[in-house]
Amino acid sequence: MTSTDQLREIIREAFQKETFPYVPFELYEPIRYTISQGGKRLRPLLVLLGCDLFGGDLNKALSPAIAMEIFHNFTLLHDDIMDQAPIRRGKETVYKKWNPNIAILSGDTMLVLAYDYLSKSDAALLPELFSLFNRTGRQVCEGQQYDMNFESQETVSESDYLEMIRLKTAVLLGCSVQTGAILAHAPREEAEKIYRFGENLGLAFQLQDDLLDSFGDPEKFGKEIGGDILCNKKTFLYIKAFELAGPAELKVLNHYFSSQKHDPQEKIREITAIYWKLNVQEYSNDLISQYFDKALECIGKIDAEHTSKSELKLFANNLLRRDH
Repeated sequence: MTSTDQLREIIREAFQKETFPYVPFELYEPIRYTISQGGKRLRPLLVLLGCDLFGGDLNKALSPAIAMEIFHNFTLLHDDIMDQAPIRRGKETVYKKWNPNIAILSGDTMLVLAYDYLSKSDAALLPELFSLFNRTGRQVCEGQQYDMNFESQETVSESDYLEMIRLKTAVLLGCSVQTGAILAHAPREEAEKIYRFGENLGLAFQLQDDLLDSFGDPEKFGKEIGGDILCNKKTFLYIKAFELAGPAELKVLNHYFSSQKHDPQEKIREITAIYWKLNVQEYSNDLISQYFDKALECIGKIDAEHTSKSELKLFANNLLRRDH
């Protein structure tokens, strides 16, 4: 089994070798700008982990791995426009650095590029790979639509929220690791098991991401803290706070979440103070742990070498910075 650090280096070298067209400059420069920022590279790493787990050829998994990263970044370009997010990975988002039209068109081009890279896979596997990829792409869009729907919904249940983040985030992690398994010709039932691992890990990861949006370190998080609060996003923290709030807390929550016309820093300060008071971050951490444990259970059910599965567990632990 190749170590995660070795796989990261393989991915880094692969992206360094990749070039994109230069004209029109306004179309491709935002793509180079986005890809060059790196990020965690979770999705390509999961492709290689899934492939390596079942003894596949990593060289044949590189193009599909790049496809997953390009697709993920395509969604971010469009999401940042919809969320009006000014910062991504500590830098200006594409729509802020250029303009929304350029971000839309560059994002569209990235989607096409993702298909180009995925199509470089073994021809015999393409029907299965494209079926999985198309289903995932559709689900990601469904998740984003639910997320936007929540903005105008008066109430959102915990189950509604979890289904939204499953679609918007978790399914792409599941798709990535299952793509690797398919490329390694893993038995269908084993490929399904590893998909569930990725999906549960994705749920834990997104819950943690939402938690860090309110309580993280901006330098490490790569985004402005409190963005979800300012946008009135109905995250797990938001939902739990309204569930636990007494009359006094409800008055404050309703006041600040009734509109976005408040002093930004004051709003963040007041809402996070209520989150602390109601201990919603602990409820969030408990739910993160539940999905993390489910992901580990999925690994245990996979028919693969123990040492190979240990690397997958190590990746999961490092992703969520868990000690066990």
